[in-house]
Amino acid sequence: MDKLFLDTIQSIRTQFGPMEISSGYRCENHPAEKRKRKPGAHNKGVACDVQVYGESAWRLLRVAANFPEVRGVGVSQKGDLEKRFIHLDSANDGTRPWIWSY
Repeated sequence: MDKLFLDTIQSIRTQFGPMEISSGYRCENHPAEKRKRKPGAHNKGVACDVQVYGESAWRLLRVAANFPEVRGVGVSQKGDLEKRFIHLDSANDGTRPWIWSY
């Protein structure tokens, strides 16, 4: 994992409170990475998914928005509560800043 990204996530955690990371680093053989044309931010060690929903998801987005290092935000808030998450990354590959939904 990228040290600057980890420092950023720790700073967010300090403001937000405990966070359950449901996905962090993924090798190129991880099923989610294999579906991509080229490995993504998780494979570069600059992304994580935080299992969160409802008002807590809203609070996490508000906190993360204060960190310019966070350049990618994905929102997955449909379906079973335990499968909902917010993706945060600090990728700097020409496709950021960006926000998307799953």
